[in-house]
Amino acid sequence: MIGYSTIGVKDMKKAKAFYTDLFDAPVQVDIGRLAMIGKTLDAPMIAVCEPFDGNEPSCGNGAMIAFSAATKDEVNDMYAKAISLGATCEGAPGQRIDDVFYGAYVRDPDGNKLAFYIFG
Repeated sequence: MIGYSTIGVKDMKKAKAFYTDLFDAPVQVDIGRLAMIGKTLDAPMIAVCEPFDGNEPSCGNGAMIAFSAATKDEVNDMYAKAISLGATCEGAPGQRIDDVFYGAYVRDPDGNKLAFYIFG
């Protein structure tokens, strides 16, 4: 259902390196101030961009992009990889809702909040 999500960044080179490394996925489209990163053009992607209005990017209060995982180990691995790439912890991996939701939370180098999760 979601084609791509876009987040504002300060440093395109740093943001592209962070997200291509984090997801082991290439830049699919790069138009200078915006780059779309994903496995293929027909799968969901993350877009990083310098804001069109030229102002500083900002993170939304309560805004977050969540990325599904296949296993709890994959949640743990994505969290650890994000931290190793310069993200900061917003909630270490763990069970959140009984046996229904397992997740981990980070902020990327620009402060955008990301979640890695699995239901079940």
